Amino acid sequence: MSGSPLLEQLIDALRILPGVGPKSAQRMAYHLLARERAGGERLGAMLTKAMRDIGNCKQCRDFSESELCAICAGAARDSTLLCVVESPADRLAIETATGYRGLYFVLHGRLSPLDGIGPQDLGLDLLQTRLHENAPSELIIATNPTIEGEATAHYLAAMAREQGITPTRLAHGVPLGGELEYIDRGTLFHAFGTRAAIQE
Repeated sequence: MSGSPLLEQLIDALRILPGVGPKSAQRMAYHLLARERAGGERLGAMLTKAMRDIGNCKQCRDFSESELCAICAGAARDSTLLCVVESPADRLAIETATGYRGLYFVLHGRLSPLDGIGPQDLGLDLLQTRLHENAPSELIIATNPTIEGEATAHYLAAMAREQGITPTRLAHGVPLGGELEYIDRGTLFHAFGTRAAIQE
């Protein structure tokens, strides 16, 4: 206890950030108060503005300050390709690391019945409408290779097939430059089970 209820509230508020425990939150609060009061005020104002003004794109559900994000509004994108990702961070990773020029749909999570997260929580009704109305030729499923991510991928693939759309899944397995003896058993099992023919 610091003796200051307001300081305790600040520390508790900082703990909502991922990976920030009591000690980290305490260090942040002390740093802001001791050395960065102006920066703290700027941070507070920016948080208030961002929470108020940043919403979701009505088409892909990514974060956006306008009805349509820049990607969905861009005429140069290939509308026959639709990539489904779990988070805006995943979308950014694909966008910066690949030459992908199609469109996206952001789930903001994955199916997890134990946590009470169902299809309606991921906007899958909106995705169903989009698949029906826009009918892309391929639905690229880029969910993470976790149990929930795989379950979500199977659900999305079934949705795509119902609309006559080809579902594809990102390849998983041995990383480029990796050595087999150092790869975990689950990854190696998956890579071995999904091996592909070598193209000429």
